[in-house]
Amino acid sequence: MLVERENELARIRTALDAAAAGDSSLLLVTGPLGSGRSTLLRRVPELAGDDARVLRACAAWRERDFPFGIARQLFDHLLNGAGGAGPARRASGAEQFGDLMDADDRRSGPGPEREVSDAVLHGAQSLLADAGAHRRLLILIDDLQWADGPSLRWVAHLTRRLHGLRALLVCTLADGDHRARHPLVREVVGAARDVIRPAPLSRDAVRALLTEAHRQPPPEALVRALHDASGGNPLFVTAFRRALDRPGPPNHTEPALAVGELSPAVLRDRIAGHLRIQPQSVRDVAVAVAALGDHSDPALLAQLAGVDEVGFAGTRRALVDAGLLARGRDVRFVHGVVRDAADSLLTLGERERAHDAAADLLYRCGRPAEQVAGHLLAVVHPGRPWSENVLRAAACNASRAGRPGDAARYLRRALLHHRTQDDSRARLLIDLATAERAIDPDACVRHVSQAVALLSTPRDRAAAVLRVPPSLLAVPSPSAVELVRQAVRTLDDPARPDEEEPGELGLRLEAWLRHSGHENPVELTSSVERLRRMGPRPAVDSVAERELVSVLLCAGALSGRLSAREIDRTGNRILEREPAVAAHAHSTLPLVLISLFVAESVHGVASWLASEQRTRRLYATGADDVLLAAERAFVLMAQGRPAAAREHVESALTMGPDGWLEPAVLMLASVVYELRDQTLSERLLARTRDRRPAGLARTATGQILQAGIDTQRGRSREALDALLACGRRLETAGWRNSALLPWRPYAIGLHQRLGETTAALRLAEDELAWARDWGAPTNLGRALRLKGWLLQDDGLDLLREAVDILRASAHAVELARTLIVLGRRLHGGPEAEAVLREAAGIAAACGVPWLAERAGQGLGTATVPPVATLTPSERRVVSLVGRGLTNQNIAAELGVSSRAVEKHLTSVYRKLGVSGRRELVNALPDR
Repeated sequence: MLVERENELARIRTALDAAAAGDSSLLLVTGPLGSGRSTLLRRVPELAGDDARVLRACAAWRERDFPFGIARQLFDHLLNGAGGAGPARRASGAEQFGDLMDADDRRSGPGPEREVSDAVLHGAQSLLADAGAHRRLLILIDDLQWADGPSLRWVAHLTRRLHGLRALLVCTLADGDHRARHPLVREVVGAARDVIRPAPLSRDAVRALLTEAHRQPPPEALVRALHDASGGNPLFVTAFRRALDRPGPPNHTEPALAVGELSPAVLRDRIAGHLRIQPQSVRDVAVAVAALGDHSDPALLAQLAGVDEVGFAGTRRALVDAGLLARGRDVRFVHGVVRDAADSLLTLGERERAHDAAADLLYRCGRPAEQVAGHLLAVVHPGRPWSENVLRAAACNASRAGRPGDAARYLRRALLHHRTQDDSRARLLIDLATAERAIDPDACVRHVSQAVALLSTPRDRAAAVLRVPPSLLAVPSPSAVELVRQAVRTLDDPARPDEEEPGELGLRLEAWLRHSGHENPVELTSSVERLRRMGPRPAVDSVAERELVSVLLCAGALSGRLSAREIDRTGNRILEREPAVAAHAHSTLPLVLISLFVAESVHGVASWLASEQRTRRLYATGADDVLLAAERAFVLMAQGRPAAAREHVESALTMGPDGWLEPAVLMLASVVYELRDQTLSERLLARTRDRRPAGLARTATGQILQAGIDTQRGRSREALDALLACGRRLETAGWRNSALLPWRPYAIGLHQRLGETTAALRLAEDELAWARDWGAPTNLGRALRLKGWLLQDDGLDLLREAVDILRASAHAVELARTLIVLGRRLHGGPEAEAVLREAAGIAAACGVPWLAERAGQGLGTATVPPVATLTPSERRVVSLVGRGLTNQNIAAELGVSSRAVEKHLTSVYRKLGVSGRRELVNALPDR
């Protein structure tokens, strides 16, 4: 399929018409690798029609030393019947010319630069004149740069004598090829009347090619990604399109990532073939760019390639002209497939030597450790004396930047370089375990065990064991539990009277072990008693003290053995002393936040999170990002801002698959429960369902989410059975607090829906008794609302009490729900109308449309305040604004007009009460 070549074809037609009129000329088609030169050349005979005699020749690199190779190809067409006045005369002339070329070979001997006899030149001219006497003559030569010397001399001779032949000579020439600078080639190029350089394909052309292949319009994001990755080069576009059509392409939701990682074998081999026939300096520079990577310093590249500054500039220009290096100041390949092609030129040994030389060069030039370490990873041998230090420094930088996977790769390689079994190897293992705890907990435990065996003192072993992160409501591995217990026994060994008191290490180990029993009711009770023994104001000044109190406080929150007020007082004291500058996904701090959330103490948490948002966090990983999004969503939901909370939930769901710890899942699920959005529930459930082993927190969360989905699908009995089973398991584990896992409120509603009022009342009384002991206003108000709702008209006093309590809570949505129930129980009248109007106003301000509509049903014709909620299209536009896209870019992304984007943004400004784009961006959550 030839697209966007109308201008080039028109210029060829003009030259053909001129040749028919006796105005012969040379037409040159040039361009980089894959630009479509040969495709245009093959189209020329079709444009000429049947009244033209066509002589074809294709030069090849391997035949460049075969004398008269191109000339013989052309005149063989005459001998085989491609043209001429008559068969006998045509065959006779072509055979005589062949005899002349053979005689010239014997006379002149081998050599590409030899002279061509006048007899051959005149014989060729005579033969062409005879062939084109009655019809137009087309002479087509592909890849002129690889033509042999005698043929080039003849072609150069022909270009000066085209007049009177009624012929069109069309040659193609590859940009960036060293043979294009040959004097005879340049002489031919200089004689061209017109030079055609096919332009890169536009985005519309790429769209047309994809549409032609798939028989339907492709996604605009894929069109843009394919065009950007290929630069409009037809060869790249075609290869990438076919690679995407094959099964098993890179699995990315972002098309740019999928296309960016493609490396089609056909394209890679084509590029490698081009590089293989270039001068050694060109190959060396390409290999150097592949080794050092994109955006490298030209001086370093030249030094690694072994060329001087002038030589590097020339070879770089050749690679740019060939379409393999991008134009501009930076030295980079146009696509990763070019790097793969350059790598394929080397053997395994040559590739390793190239990376070793690159590492040595970068180290001597003082380049960043991660640049050097990237090359050390490609070297199999132990490395240089400084390699271990460089790898450890690179791992430290990667950890600080929140890339534990890279840090682990560097440290694993450093272990290969470290041959001695000593204390320094133990430190290396500990660093590796620290990096792996975010990505591979089992490997973390394994490497800590190896480090412990190399350490000599109990305190060092205990400190090493503490690199295993707490389970955070998940199921700890038996090996990790046994490792911590061994450290405790060693630290408390009475046979070592000279050792210091366990102190900080002992407290941290105790915290770890106590939390590992969070699904055991006996352990929960013991933890609460331990906290009470510490007094009303337990010490929380040191890290170890805060870790222990955090675990004990969480045990009290899960079991409900502490009141919300006690948790609020102690938890905020911990938070006041906890810095907001470091990542905390693998500390016990999330347990404090969960405890404060269920105690409805969100003011201090909100201030702490705002401080964390303004501060650059160190060592933050994907787990920290998910956790932070969950924390912010929970706070916003508790503050009566469900629309903003939803944005953070959706942001978390777009994050990577790693790092979904139980605290984040619990907090996100709590927000999704309140939003009552089936799609969000299904997405969150799918994200967390396949993780094993699943502890009680994750299992119960999944059961409650699934119950909500089943209820909306009309499977109330299945949902109720699942909730009751979940409740029995939670009660068995000692988890009586339903603020975090609200199975009882949902089960009460399902009992009533199924006509089981007695069972619903029994659960409601249990919920109310627990809520009064717990003391948090939202949970107490909800429990009162549920019981008042079940008691029908006899529950008015309970509903009024619930409203009074909820007015002191920040959870405005729960207040709106209770007001609606109260307004309906009043059965009309001024009080009922006032209550329902207040409920509608609260729901509208919170952006809960379904709740506002429910309130409006009781108001009849009364006006319901507008609901500040965004449509899916408006949310998509706002999301793209948050990414920094302009209106025009957003329109291209969504496949709509700029006017449609402006209308969506105007509606968003009105709904959210913001004045413009800047204020909207400032109001958005971090993405």
